[in-house]
Amino acid sequence: MKFSLRFNNDLPVHEYVRLAQAAEHWGFDQFWVSDDLFLRSAPVILTAIAVATERIEIGTCIVNPYTLHPAEMAMMAATLDEVSGGRFNLGLSSGAAEFLKWVGITPDKPVTAVRDTVRAMNRLTANKRAALDGQFLQWTDEAYLRFESERRIPIYIGAMSPNMLRLIGEVADGGLPLLLPPEHYETVLPYIHEGAAKTGRDVRDVDVAACIWCSLADDRAAAEDILREKIAYYGHAMSPLIWERLGLTQEDFRPIEQAIMRDDDKERAKAMVTPDMLRIGVVGTAADLIERLEGLVAQGARHLSFGPPLGPDALAAVNIIGQTIIPHFRDR
Repeated sequence: MKFSLRFNNDLPVHEYVRLAQAAEHWGFDQFWVSDDLFLRSAPVILTAIAVATERIEIGTCIVNPYTLHPAEMAMMAATLDEVSGGRFNLGLSSGAAEFLKWVGITPDKPVTAVRDTVRAMNRLTANKRAALDGQFLQWTDEAYLRFESERRIPIYIGAMSPNMLRLIGEVADGGLPLLLPPEHYETVLPYIHEGAAKTGRDVRDVDVAACIWCSLADDRAAAEDILREKIAYYGHAMSPLIWERLGLTQEDFRPIEQAIMRDDDKERAKAMVTPDMLRIGVVGTAADLIERLEGLVAQGARHLSFGPPLGPDALAAVNIIGQTIIPHFRDR
């Protein structure tokens, strides 16, 4: 079993260092940081983590080829791998259209864009020329890194839609599918298997991280409040596959989006989050989390990934998972 943590890029940089050091202490395998627009820079955060840790792998969760050009992406990835001593994983996808529209970007042909970007990253970080005549990238033979990458950097694809999930199985070293709720694993896994079968790959060679949201604390009301805030911010930007699983639609989240994004009324937005929406994640104690995770492990999950908000006290949540959850599942 593997274990990882995922954080949004909305905390002060020094807090990530403290969280990553705690994660390394408890034996987590990976530490991922998102790169959402107009928050802190994930590459800068990960650089700080890299120099403050020794073993734990680090990664972007996720970058996209629309706001970060693939040439810049390769430079960033190879440099972070150098700084971390070969511990960097590149998490990428197409980004959420709901957020990209803030900067006037429409992510046309997102699967094609990610597929071309994966091809480019694999060639560049393997120290090969990346001449491409793709639908998204048209590069000349002069596209290559002017310094030596220490290895071909592993690529994880973030996914919510069926086609992007299939792409994980087709071309990626790993996958970061959002399981909202955790039971969504049974919905997404067949798509990843389809993609692997298409290219004759053994899906067991793909590190599929079962990415859940959880909020842990003895004070259930406090844990629930933190989860409500995340749902209010991200709910409208999720995929139809997730809304369908929850029995909801994007329109159910539009009034919440209005309250938090346009009216800047976080408390009103949180109050509008319904019980059905709260099913997105796991709220409560370690025992509550173990109960939900058992189903994932029974379905074959071999990488459990714990994501935002984690709890009202993120460090306490990391310690809870490290002390209780990892020992419970480590030897499965």
